[in-house]
Amino acid sequence: MGVKNGMVAGATVALALLGGFAPLHAQTARDAPALARPPQYPETPEARLVQPPARDPSELQVLFWSDQQRAERFRAMEQWFAGHEVAAAATPRALPKGKALSPELRAEITALMTATGTAGVMVLADGKVVHEEYGLGMGPQDRWTSFSVAKSFTSTLLGAAVKDGFIASLDDPVTRYIPGLAGSAYEGVTVRQLATMTSGAKWNEDYTDPNSDVAKTQSFVIEHGADAIVAQMKSLPREAEPGSKWVYKTGETNLIGLLVENAVGKPLAEYAKAKIVDPAGFAGGLFWMVDPRGGNIGGCCLSIRLSDYARMGQFALEGGKGAVPEGWFAEATDSTVDFGDTGFGYGYQWWTYPGGTFGAQGIFGQGITLYPGQRPGEGVVFAYIGNWKNASGGPTRGAFLDLARKVAASVER
Repeated sequence: MGVKNGMVAGATVALALLGGFAPLHAQTARDAPALARPPQYPETPEARLVQPPARDPSELQVLFWSDQQRAERFRAMEQWFAGHEVAAAATPRALPKGKALSPELRAEITALMTATGTAGVMVLADGKVVHEEYGLGMGPQDRWTSFSVAKSFTSTLLGAAVKDGFIASLDDPVTRYIPGLAGSAYEGVTVRQLATMTSGAKWNEDYTDPNSDVAKTQSFVIEHGADAIVAQMKSLPREAEPGSKWVYKTGETNLIGLLVENAVGKPLAEYAKAKIVDPAGFAGGLFWMVDPRGGNIGGCCLSIRLSDYARMGQFALEGGKGAVPEGWFAEATDSTVDFGDTGFGYGYQWWTYPGGTFGAQGIFGQGITLYPGQRPGEGVVFAYIGNWKNASGGPTRGAFLDLARKVAASVER
């Protein structure tokens, strides 16, 4: 369906958004950002704004953190960046123990974790834990940052907004929900095209190019503050007709986040509390970074426990427990864009893999890889979090996909 043989323009997250934010003030209904102040906005929202200690901006350049700094800070991002905190589910989902993987597979997982700087792996089979392992000083109660795994959360909240009637249709124009984009390359682009990164707007996500759009993100933050996202995306030229070309753009996931917040009237984190954290039964709280608007960064940067990455995967296998439209995950994880004849592609902010499998990916070694079973809720979830040497992963990502496939094939039900 949709665009085929899409053009890949890189798959790294816009970390330029992580540097040098001005301090934000404590949020109440009175001083919440305009997008989060509909008449029904509560005086005590579920999402509490938390502030880190004062830091020199030079300390906030994530791409330049040392290996040791990443290993320490990826599990404490709330100590470095402002964000919203929401509490764990009142009734966390139990994850009972299943039949353990074979000694050979357990040894293979341990070896790959050690060789790659992976902080944790959890495997669920039909909702039961068949493997759980930690490294880098990580423990079951610790949280770890997601990077672009957050995109799949934002996609899920887009589905929830459709289910709740805040977004009438994915075929609505983006400008209906973000009027500031009127007259730009996004004029005539649909929400669906934004979700699949097929808007036709020109974007360069090359971190080696100082003139790339990613490299310019911080300059827009400095110049435009709370209006930075719209200002930058409105400045992009159109290079293709909407729906005809795929280019990976973290900036567009940030637009999806803004679109959902505008439609719903709440920050993503608060909406996630009701639509993901509670129904999926997260055992720990969720932290999601904010941008200068005071809203959440749609394309990046939420932190949760390893077990809750796995719960998110199980939630997707089960169809979303009524939080999203019927069949949403099947649609969102269908390959709208195929990368040649490789079997890999892209859906609504989910990567698609050969054999009907799919997953969420984030730089430095974050991922949720899913192998659906015959019936809803059945299947294998392979969740991992890491501090890989190379942000993009490269061969290491391939090694984890190969291992996940091997594990899924071995599981006895």
